[in-house]
Amino acid sequence: MSTAAPDASAARHRGLGLPLALISALAFGGSGPAAKPLIEAGLDPLHVTWLRVAGAALVMLPLAWRHRGLLRERPGLLAGFGLLAVAGVQAFYFAAISRIPVGVALLIEYLAPALVLGWVRFVQRRPVTRAAAVGVVLAVGGLACVVEVWSGLRFDLLGLLLALGAACCQVGYFVLSDHGSDASDGRSAADPLGVIAYGLLAGAAVLTAVARPWTMDWAVLGGPASMDGTRVPAAVLLAWIVLVATVAAYLTGVLSVRRLSPQVAGVVACLEAVVATVLAWVLLGEHLSPVQLVGGAVVLLGAFIAQSATPKARSGEPVAAGGEPRLPDEERAGVGG
Repeated sequence: MSTAAPDASAARHRGLGLPLALISALAFGGSGPAAKPLIEAGLDPLHVTWLRVAGAALVMLPLAWRHRGLLRERPGLLAGFGLLAVAGVQAFYFAAISRIPVGVALLIEYLAPALVLGWVRFVQRRPVTRAAAVGVVLAVGGLACVVEVWSGLRFDLLGLLLALGAACCQVGYFVLSDHGSDASDGRSAADPLGVIAYGLLAGAAVLTAVARPWTMDWAVLGGPASMDGTRVPAAVLLAWIVLVATVAAYLTGVLSVRRLSPQVAGVVACLEAVVATVLAWVLLGEHLSPVQLVGGAVVLLGAFIAQSATPKARSGEPVAAGGEPRLPDEERAGVGG
């Protein structure tokens, strides 16, 4: 029997992963330049985070109702995605930047791709390609240049641990996004729309207790914010953060993980820092240094190398169409759920 058709289908399926990952990085990267004017206008960073997650949860509420069966079928997956991928990353990151420089916190958070490789290699006991490992090293090194990690560096153990917590939660985002596509244990694959909808709802509930939005200055949202001297309605910036930087970003991000792999999608996600830096340059007047430009190019190179990697099959392991190893059931079901 010819395998040309399945191979071509698998290649197209995987080929969609990179564009989706790039769109997700662009969308996530646009959150910072839109959020900063709101913060400068008088909103607390944690309140901006709550508005982002709660607004996205409200938008996704109809999809949560449509996929309400997931509450019974995959409660662990939904709770894990909400606590780690939504609330955890945001809460740990904002706590970290209150103690250490933003650039240091961002670099540590984006150690997540390396941590994903460690999870795949040592927890799931699956081999990883040399290309994926090289891509991680290049991406993290380039990211250090983009955020200029050496600027204002100071050692604060608690701050570093909080940033590492954000990185671990981001690992949960990639691993749980991939795990939701697993149907080998007799259950149907969790619909990504439902997973994201309930993850946002769970994250909004957790952040409500942390951010206490009833103490927020709501009047800020009715006025303008300044974007490098240009007055922009605060409500427009909030709409961008909710619809593009959260809803669209999570949707394309989860779909990209399912078409690529957690480790490859994680490296491509490092482009978020590059996007955020470029947008801050264009929209907020925060200029890039030559070192940052070189760092951005290195991140792009690392993402390209990593996305070209194909997971290696072990000796005697059956291989599915498109070169992906067909893992035993117990290994494919190795996370949460």
